[in-house]
Amino acid sequence: MKTNYSRVYCQSGFNMSVQASKTNYNEPRDDTGPYTAVEIGFPSAPEPLIIGYAEDSDRPTETVYGWVPAGLVTALVSKHGGIESGELPPLNIDAKQAAILAETLTEINLDLDPTDLDINTAIAEESMWEIWGDQ
Repeated sequence: MKTNYSRVYCQSGFNMSVQASKTNYNEPRDDTGPYTAVEIGFPSAPEPLIIGYAEDSDRPTETVYGWVPAGLVTALVSKHGGIESGELPPLNIDAKQAAILAETLTEINLDLDPTDLDINTAIAEESMWEIWGDQ
């Protein structure tokens, strides 16, 4: 059965819908996940990190963004200070997604010390420790 995830509100004020199901633009295309890519919809402000996934890039706050990698979603949430309220679908931060996460955090100049990131998903934190090892 399809779950409708509540809108994600970040500490910075940025917010977005993040959905995944057999009828959304995500991978795998099922109702249970965990997902390596999800659909973002109707962000509260234009966001350069995801514009390449926009269905209509001319209307960045009035469109959906298909197949956004889980690592990029995690980095986006971190960029905006973490989740204040709402929920993400279950994300699969495998090695490929962890590399996307690390690369994106580097691009946006966030400190890569995983103890300083407010990511709000245990799976992402676990994957980051695999990348950086015991510190």
